[in-house]
Amino acid sequence: MSTFVYMVRHGESPKEGNERTRGLTPKGQLDAKRVTELLKDEKIDAVVSSPYLRSILTVEKAAEQIGQEVIVYEDLKERIFSSEDNRISDKELVPLLEKSFGESSYALEGAESNADCLIRAINVLKELLETYKDKRIVIGSHGAVMTLMMGYFNSKYDLDFLYSTSKPDIYRMEFKEKELVNVQRLWCLD
Repeated sequence: MSTFVYMVRHGESPKEGNERTRGLTPKGQLDAKRVTELLKDEKIDAVVSSPYLRSILTVEKAAEQIGQEVIVYEDLKERIFSSEDNRISDKELVPLLEKSFGESSYALEGAESNADCLIRAINVLKELLETYKDKRIVIGSHGAVMTLMMGYFNSKYDLDFLYSTSKPDIYRMEFKEKELVNVQRLWCLD
């Protein structure tokens, strides 16, 4: 038997606002419906998410379609890039990501490193693999934390992979016990 984890990167969200409470743009809302449609025949057993609203909104209809609510895990939140609660600009983010993926312990003052983010997130993923062994679970996620979790199992999931992802995006990861044996991208760009 296999355990399947569906990593769902959230849909498009407004560029400004609080990291925790930013929702989805109209395009993000439409794409969340496509996410639900893509997952409907996957025989999902549970849906979990980052506590950030944009992630919850991207996967909540998938949970409703199986008669459940989204289970929120604080430690699945996006990497904390700055000491502020507001989103940092792409202009600031790109050099920060490049330095962080080259030096996993690097972080701005008051923020979190890739190494610290990975420790908290991978602990949740390992718990989910145990709790939902031989089942199918959706994880509402974010670009950096998703990449770090996937990269824990296979180093090809790195900064270039992160840059290749879209908002939203879906990756079906197949595990035998706790070994990643296959990854398939389910999201198709138009």
